[in-house]
Amino acid sequence: MAITIREGGPDDLPVILGMFDSAVEWLVAQGRTRQWGTDPWSTDPKAVAMIERYVRAGTPFFAEVDGAPAATLTLTDAPGSYLEPAGEPERYIHLLASDRRFKGHGAGAALLAHAAEVTRRAGVSLLRVDCYAGDDRKLVAFYERNGFTPVEEFTFGADKWPGMALARRV
Repeated sequence: MAITIREGGPDDLPVILGMFDSAVEWLVAQGRTRQWGTDPWSTDPKAVAMIERYVRAGTPFFAEVDGAPAATLTLTDAPGSYLEPAGEPERYIHLLASDRRFKGHGAGAALLAHAAEVTRRAGVSLLRVDCYAGDDRKLVAFYERNGFTPVEEFTFGADKWPGMALARRV
């Protein structure tokens, strides 16, 4: 099994939406509906618009396992509007998702390592990300295992979605 990383673009929107749909289905099957809801993102105009906005503002990357898209993230220069910028140059990871058929293959970790390298090559030393921090906090632990340190808890929206911002020096 070989993992390769490729740069994507706006034409990859259906692939990204497919990964989010796969992740939502997997979370729902586990009874974990607070993170990303219960409906496929591809059927939610707000979710589609958000993904389109991040992809236009940044650069999507894909980890492929033996040529098949397994995971994605989009790298931009700033966090979402719900968090303050860092006050120094930064790169920000958005939309990390994987096709759950590839769970445990290391595609997400490979993408995070690639994002760190892209950030370093750009001469930027701060890489940040935020994630769902509710339930068992497994997602926060995943980022910690990949070199990130929690820096700020936050809540978002009317339903007080629990989030965690994390940072990594590269």
